Amino acid sequence: MTSAIFISSIPPMLKELLVATKNKGKVKEIKHLLRSLRLNILSLLDFPDIPDVKESAATFEGNARKKAVTISKKLKRLVLADDSGLEVIALKGTPGVRSARYAGPNPSTKKLCNKLLKAMKNKKYRWARFVCDIAIAKPDGKVRIVEGICWGKISGKMIGSGGFGYDPVFIPEGYRKTFAQMPLKLKNRISHRAKALKKVADILRKMI
Repeated sequence: MTSAIFISSIPPMLKELLVATKNKGKVKEIKHLLRSLRLNILSLLDFPDIPDVKESAATFEGNARKKAVTISKKLKRLVLADDSGLEVIALKGTPGVRSARYAGPNPSTKKLCNKLLKAMKNKKYRWARFVCDIAIAKPDGKVRIVEGICWGKISGKMIGSGGFGYDPVFIPEGYRKTFAQMPLKLKNRISHRAKALKKVADILRKMI
């Protein structure tokens, strides 16, 4: 019932979506994955005066919801916000919701990966998973949440030059290459964000 109410209240000619991030790599990925919807996709890079929303929740879902709702109310737009990260089993779920801040504020991919590899030194059990929770919020506060998960293992060193974040050290289950070695087309078919955005696309397709 909630889904029906949410969808029926969306304007029929919706053509714009604001992605609540300033991460250029993430924006590029989301635009690619939602390209079939022919939406005008903006990001917070188009609104430089909007302050960052503090990711203070204890879960990916909580952070995604907080960002989407806060920015949607402020800018009076339909907003997509995600919180995603890496959970390493041998490290009891670390870095988790602190994935982007694991190596300090605004760390480089190299800094993130090197800190993780150091923590994983001599760890034989290397299973991990990428988790992506996405919230779609309207200015009236209505929100939908979807989730995507991709299991894999942590490599012994950084491999590949593509992607961002932990991509150079994550080998998805069933493959021998890291995300950073894969063509974007393949990564965008199997990644946690791809799985979540497929659910998002199904929701948005009913709105436009």
